[in-house]
Amino acid sequence: MPDEATTRWHQTLELLSSSGELGQGKVTMLRMTRVIDVDGTLVLVVGSGFVKDVVERSRGPISRALTQVWSREVPFEVTMDTSVDASAGSFGQPTGAAPAGEYATEYPGERSGDGRPGPRAVEQPARPSYEAPAPQESGHEPAPERYEERRPYDQRVAETPSFPRGAEAARGQDGYESGYEQGYDTAYATPRYSEEPARTENRAQYVTSPHPAQAPGPREGAGAPRPTDGSVLNPRYTFDTYVTGSSNRFAHATAIAVAEAPARAYNPLFIYGGSGLGKTHLLHAIGHYARTLNPSTRVKYVNSEEFTAEFIACLRDGARDDGRLEAFKRRYREVDILLVDDIQFLSGKESTLEEFFHTFNSLHSSGKQVVITSDQPPKALNGLDERLRSRFEWGLLADVQPPDLETRIAILSRKARADGLDLPMDVLEYIASRVTTNIRELEGALIRVTAFASLNKQPIDQTLAEMVLKDIISDPAGEEVTTSLIMGQTADYFGITIDDLCSANRSRTIVNARHIAMYLCRELTDLSLPKIGREFGGRDHTTVMSADKKIRTQMAERRSTFNQVTELTSRIKQAAQSPQS
Repeated sequence: MPDEATTRWHQTLELLSSSGELGQGKVTMLRMTRVIDVDGTLVLVVGSGFVKDVVERSRGPISRALTQVWSREVPFEVTMDTSVDASAGSFGQPTGAAPAGEYATEYPGERSGDGRPGPRAVEQPARPSYEAPAPQESGHEPAPERYEERRPYDQRVAETPSFPRGAEAARGQDGYESGYEQGYDTAYATPRYSEEPARTENRAQYVTSPHPAQAPGPREGAGAPRPTDGSVLNPRYTFDTYVTGSSNRFAHATAIAVAEAPARAYNPLFIYGGSGLGKTHLLHAIGHYARTLNPSTRVKYVNSEEFTAEFIACLRDGARDDGRLEAFKRRYREVDILLVDDIQFLSGKESTLEEFFHTFNSLHSSGKQVVITSDQPPKALNGLDERLRSRFEWGLLADVQPPDLETRIAILSRKARADGLDLPMDVLEYIASRVTTNIRELEGALIRVTAFASLNKQPIDQTLAEMVLKDIISDPAGEEVTTSLIMGQTADYFGITIDDLCSANRSRTIVNARHIAMYLCRELTDLSLPKIGREFGGRDHTTVMSADKKIRTQMAERRSTFNQVTELTSRIKQAAQSPQS
């Protein structure tokens, strides 16, 4: 007897046929699909690329018909399995497992003479314009009864082995005491907000493995899969908090493909783009999703600066502990997925580069996945030797661009809605149109407007937004804001010295000034957390994270903190535009 998903799919086809929305030829092709319900997402399995293309082009009518039959919106994805028996139609059952390399076979990449993937730095497919998703009252949490119906993960895999699984992860607790490293290097998703997933209406054409439209993210109470390798992933960096638009849809789709089929889709995956555009978020999301699909997956995330610091510590302490270096090598080579952030910071570090080169080779030759991020494509990383850059091009290059206006509005809308705020569209449009170059400033602008309104118990309108932001909107023609400028202005404002900011002094005034300066460095510059920490007397990056979160929280609760941050931001922006300062 057909299951519910198959029965309703048959009803959907009858509706499409009777309504005339699709021609009979297309409906006939749709009858050749196999349908499987994966955690509320319908996966349509087709037997050829031609039928897959027909289904993708018919998404609108299919989605409307599914909604009518199910009485709710039903996300669906399409995958290809050439073993599908066309005669079986939508009532066919899963056949044997797909070949191990199936997920990459449609990608038009080249292979070199030795069998390794050749360079695949391809032109990105044309991306459709982004439509801001409509609010959903239910948020992104599935109905409770769906959990009761869900079967064990291993059982689902055994029943449908031909393609990877989409699944719900557990919405884990915030593993960071500070919780705000994610505040900027996200795809515009602030971790304080529980956001609904972004629907991707047009998936990148090269990604064939399905994923849930409601991307995996930890659910309340279940607890995220426990790391098996000591690597700590940010619990807020998941695919369901990643806002997609035309600027990042390709990178998002390839990241999901890698998480679903490590070392079989694109290896390595090299994601590049400017600071604050979501590269770090994607790395953590890959790790979370891979662990959700297979909890035993060993994932290791590391910033290249931390990799360097660990390696140097091993060399420094080698005389005292001969096993330290070997332990370091095992830590990075005995993993299934290695996620390396900001590889550009290895430039010029010859010994560290040599160690990373051997680590990369060890993982790649063992069939393990490597994902790397950078602010530039491999060819532009002049501080890295050619043999390493060429290896980065063995896999797939995916760039992330600044978000367009529609995406910026969607970012602000989601954050406001998730925070329980009903902001007028003209306010969202004003902020999004004025803050264009830096996602950190976009987020900061929204926080300042809402904090000011909360402190003064005023309704939020465009007049209020203009007043709050008039002195802090970036001037593209202005000079670059530096940490030395921020620290100098902060020291002058609080009547202390730069040495005080970098010292171990714990007096209340100095600690407050130090935290505000760290927050402003994070908001107004593109520096990474470790670099900011080093500017403040060699402090750890977690100290910067803690300071950042603390100031953000206090801005909405204490008028004095809000005024201090606002005044200092104005002074810094004015000083940056003044040649005399």
